[in-house]
Amino acid sequence: MSLMEHLYELRRRLFFAVLGLLLGGIVGFIWYSVTIPPIPTLGDIMIGPYCAVPSQYRADLTAGGDTCQLLATGPFSILQVRLKAALLAGAVISCPVWLYQLWAFVSPALYSKERRFAVTFVCTAAVLFAGGAVLAYIVIREGLVVLLGMGGDTAVAALEPDKYFSFLIAMLLIFGVSFELPLILIMLNFAGALPGAKLGQARRYAMFGLVVFAGLVVPGNDPITMLALAVSLCVLYEVAVQVSKVHDRRKERKLVAAGMGELDDDKASALPGATEAVGGVAPVAAPSPIVRPSAVTPTAQPPATPPPVTQTGVPQTGVTQPPPPPVPPAGPVRPDDLGDAT
Repeated sequence: MSLMEHLYELRRRLFFAVLGLLLGGIVGFIWYSVTIPPIPTLGDIMIGPYCAVPSQYRADLTAGGDTCQLLATGPFSILQVRLKAALLAGAVISCPVWLYQLWAFVSPALYSKERRFAVTFVCTAAVLFAGGAVLAYIVIREGLVVLLGMGGDTAVAALEPDKYFSFLIAMLLIFGVSFELPLILIMLNFAGALPGAKLGQARRYAMFGLVVFAGLVVPGNDPITMLALAVSLCVLYEVAVQVSKVHDRRKERKLVAAGMGELDDDKASALPGATEAVGGVAPVAAPSPIVRPSAVTPTAQPPATPPPVTQTGVPQTGVTQPPPPPVPPAGPVRPDDLGDAT
């Protein structure tokens, strides 16, 4: 395919991917307030962690006292929250569409083995991201209990929809993306860039860095959420180490079976078809000097003879000219020489 054909194909794939996102967003916008049995509304799902907080820590905004609602302080707060929730739900609902468009654009350039690995890693990445998001949803309610319970009986919380949903979405994305860590390490190990032994040797430093990372990225800074993310990342790191070591052992057994187990990684292999020299290597003779040719002196050429000049002053150039008329002798003119002129 030419460059323009690739650009046309990219434009077509992007069009269908964006169309899928828009349709999914419309479904999410309707689902926000409409129940799809047996699934509750999207608004109830997103407000669930806040409603799990004991009622003595939440502000009672109704007369009955049994409802759980957020406090909107602006005219566009509810609309903004609904649009954000609809777009997020649309991206999740339409993921088969835009993932297929991405795969259809990339797959023609991959070999069959590369396609198999790509499908495996993409499916694993989706499962890990979903697992991280589910864990974040479970942990958020416990974190909110700790954060909103800091005031005791002297203060109650009435969260704004915009700030609450921003906090919720940030937590879901942080946990989901962080759970991709073992997949990245395993990909580097399969590519030969990161051996499992080195991962095991750096275990202490890596786990310390993961704990610091969990403390920096969690927006709430509550100990429960930080601890949950740090422990999860450490467990996933250990899983990546063990999977990498198993892969390295399998790779080593294959090399030994092929007779290449004793080869040094830093030693260059022999070229195919190359033969060793018999009787040692003969020294190369010194090069002989180059003899420069002597200068040739050009011989003097006689000057060229100019062509004869006719009476008219035009040089004679090989064309035969008629002879000039005879010139009369000098002296007095006799009457008989004049002829009839007299």
